[in-house]
Amino acid sequence: MSWNIDQSHSGINFSVKHMMISTLRGQFTDLSGTFEFDEANPAATSADIKIGAASIQTRDDKRDGHLKSPDFLDVANHPYITFKSTRVEGVNGNNATLIGDLTIRGVSKEVALDVEYAGQQKAPWGTTSAGFTAATKINREDWGLTWNAPLEFGGVLVGKEIKIEIELEAVKS
Repeated sequence: MSWNIDQSHSGINFSVKHMMISTLRGQFTDLSGTFEFDEANPAATSADIKIGAASIQTRDDKRDGHLKSPDFLDVANHPYITFKSTRVEGVNGNNATLIGDLTIRGVSKEVALDVEYAGQQKAPWGTTSAGFTAATKINREDWGLTWNAPLEFGGVLVGKEIKIEIELEAVKS
């Protein structure tokens, strides 16, 4: 069955270490895409997701501008981050691993998302929605996001590991 992402009830959040001592959190607010999902055959799930890179928000306009610059996402030349699944592994009840190609700044790398299916509900206006959560960790440098600044007492300003958490509600097409 085909499903469309309900952008107003979905979100992509991320976190990264700042100065090696605290965790900075942010989100992307522009999320769209479709996927195929059949509750009776979750192993056949496929997803094609598009994220507006310029929709990044960290609650600091100056930092957001830097993240949109060529030092990081280079949104002028790479307006979208995409994820296109290639396979599903390890289906166990409502959990599975969705594997696919994550493309950032024109660089594609395989990532594995740990996904939990939360079920389906019929909305008061007659549509059917399904809920999913997903999480993964990536090394930002694998996508060419290598900008950093050394700190006076050792370490760097921005951590390499990015934790990604997705809350997704989709509406049956």
